[in-house]
Amino acid sequence: MTREEEQAIVRRVQDGDVNAFGDLVAAYEKNVYNLALRMTGSAQDAEDMAQEAFLKAYSSLAGFRGESKFSVWLYRIVSNVCLDFLRKKGKRQTVSLSAEDDDGEDVVLDVPDTAQSPEALLEKKLTRDAVRRGLASLPEDARQILLLREIQGLSYEEIGETLGLEAGTVKSRIFRARKKLCAFLLDDGNIPDSFSSSLSRGG
Repeated sequence: MTREEEQAIVRRVQDGDVNAFGDLVAAYEKNVYNLALRMTGSAQDAEDMAQEAFLKAYSSLAGFRGESKFSVWLYRIVSNVCLDFLRKKGKRQTVSLSAEDDDGEDVVLDVPDTAQSPEALLEKKLTRDAVRRGLASLPEDARQILLLREIQGLSYEEIGETLGLEAGTVKSRIFRARKKLCAFLLDDGNIPDSFSSSLSRGG
């Protein structure tokens, strides 16, 4: 959905068209759920956090001025809701990387599927498990910023808007988070080429 389309729907909601908010929910419910799932590690918790995020977004929409895309503003709400939940829960969660994209295919954090032999499938599973454990080992803020970049595909500027950070700060934090994740994966012996290459180029 383009920024102009978002703004048009937001204006309708702000003008009293309650049902129009359903268009925004339909457009972003999968991304919101996937982000919540990766932050909480629980399907039930992700459903609860997604619902809470949409409720917060709806109740706060009167104050939305369109300075960023609605989706970026929404991701900020999702991230904050999940972080508050995890802090209250008082323990780090296992990060789940099992989710479907719009085509119904599994989405994995930069783990390519280049072959279907039993050996390749086993290697892929081991790598996926290692990435999951590596993400779970990161501090919550580092895990959050990596998920926004690698899974949600947000730009540095959009992540900055989501987290209230300068783009340069975002880039340096992503670099440090990737470095920590790479160190974990190196120790584990399961580092995807995409991670080592992205670390070396700083992107």
